[in-house]
This record gives sequence, C-alpha cells and structure tokens, in this order.
Amino acid sequence: MGDDLTGWLLDADPALRWQVERDLAGASPEVWQATRARVATEGHGARLLALQDPDGQWAGGAFFPADFDVHGPEAAPDAGQPWTATTWTLTTLREWGLDAAALAGTAEKLAANSRWEYDDLPYWGGEVDACINAATLANGAWLGADVGALAQWFVDRQMAEGGWNCEWVNGSVRSSFDSTLSCLRGILAYERSPQGASASPEGLRRARTAAEEYLLARRLMYRASTGDLVRPRFQVFAYPFRWQYTVLRALDYFRASALHDGTAPDPRLEEAIELVRGRRRPDGTWVQEHRYPGRTWFDVDVPPGEPSKWLTFYAARVLGWWDGRA
Repeated sequence: MGDDLTGWLLDADPALRWQVERDLAGASPEVWQATRARVATEGHGARLLALQDPDGQWAGGAFFPADFDVHGPEAAPDAGQPWTATTWTLTTLREWGLDAAALAGTAEKLAANSRWEYDDLPYWGGEVDACINAATLANGAWLGADVGALAQWFVDRQMAEGGWNCEWVNGSVRSSFDSTLSCLRGILAYERSPQGASASPEGLRRARTAAEEYLLARRLMYRASTGDLVRPRFQVFAYPFRWQYTVLRALDYFRASALHDGTAPDPRLEEAIELVRGRRRPDGTWVQEHRYPGRTWFDVDVPPGEPSKWLTFYAARVLGWWDGRA
C-alpha cells in the first residue's frame, strides 16, 4: 500500500484506525493499543456506549428494539431489520475492539433484565436461532458470562453437510452459507477468548473444521451440485457486514481462522481472493456497493458508490495475508 492510501485509511474513527495501524501500517503495539483504548471514549464506540439503557440493554430489547412492531412497516420483507438492539450493538462494539472493561457489569445486568423475544428465554442461554446464538456465544465470552453450555449447542445442532441453518427449527436439514459463516465467526471468537481456551472444546473445534470444509468445498460461493453461483449477493461488497454472507466476509473469517490455527491459506480460496482483487480500483480503494436496509443508530460508512475505508481495510488485509503466504 502506498503512503497516500495508508494515510487515507489512518484518517479514520479509532474503531478502524487501530486495526489499520496494527494490520496494514506496521505500527508498534504501543501505538495501536493506545488508539484502540480510544474506542471507549471517542467516535463511534463512545456514541454506542452512551446509548446503553440503565438495565444493560440497547433499544430496550435483546434482538429487536422494544418498540418493534412485527406487523408494521419495519417487518415488511424488503425492510431489512432493525440493527439497534442489544445483540447487534454488542457485536459491533466487540468487533470494533472495545475493551470489555468499558462494559463492566453489563453481563450481570443482561442476565437479570434481558429476555429473548423467542419464548422469553434468558439472555445468556441463547435461543433457537443459530446466528443469534453465535453472536451470544462470542459476546458472552468477551464480557465474561458463562456461555460454555451454549458452545455445546453448536456441536449438537450441526447438520450432516457440516454447517448450520437458522431454519432448522422449521424443519430444514440443509446447511446455509449465511448461518454457517455467522456460526463460524462466533465459535472462533469463543475459542480465542480466555474462557474458550481454558475450556479446550475439542468437539467444538471439530465442528468448526467440518463447517469450514463445507464452505471450502464450495469455493466460498458455489453450489456443490451444479457449480453455479449460489446467490449474486455473495459477491457484493457492503459494510457493515451484518449477518449476510459475502465472499469478503468469509475471507476475513478464513484469515482469522488460519492465523489462530497456525495454518497456511487453503488453495481453494484462490478464486474468492481473485474476486476481491478484481474489485480494487486503480487508486487502491474498494467501493461501497450496497447498504443493508434497517434502522440504525447512525451511519458508520459511506453511501453506495463511494470509496469505503472499511471495505478497503478488510480487502487489503485479506490480500496481504494471501500474498504473504509463501
């Protein structure tokens, strides 16, 4: 990366800047750790922290805001979904690198006050949706809640193909790209946490490996039966990532997994890598191509059609990992 592009990326909110410093700019730990500490007091991170309810939740709900009307306009098929409630906000803060100490007491407050909209189940026990449980597993381990029992849920609910599907409760027996990637990200975050590392969940690691193979065997985007692209949206570049499967989000996961396991990049990722490389503009940036609809607290990236610092960071980091594999 040239100095101009690096400088453009560094001129960013602390939630992004510290990651650019660490992973692209080669800054010392003292530098990027100092920037990371600012997530709690400046910019996007501080704004989200200030929106927390006294009972530990955001927007008054576990997965949906308290005022969400399941029969109203927000529930229409093309309306997306609200991204403001507790689970989405916690996931965002965790992925931005917020120190869990900034949320001291939140795990206990959620245990006491937050219930899932599904069957009024207690928050840290999870519910039936695989993607929701994946986020809860990762967020619980981050905040110090005991989510060991929830980790076993993924072993017990893994499908024969190797992945997961949030529609299993409605009878589905086929793995889903969307659900599988969300589960993989949650499981890896748990394994990387002190709680997950001390638990030594061998069954969970085997489940993760099998789910990775499910995606790798399909080269991250193709049907096993026909070789056709599963969905055009898999190739769309959009940030924030949300729950939707995209090739870039999958590559970001496989980079993290390989670094955690100490393994080389799998050669079956090459076609996906070249897709990312092919979207890079002559100036070295990647463009925001879509914005997932739904209520948000505030925008954190540019509108579609403009060069995105977040997407440029993720894409450049993936390419740097792949190109440096030898």
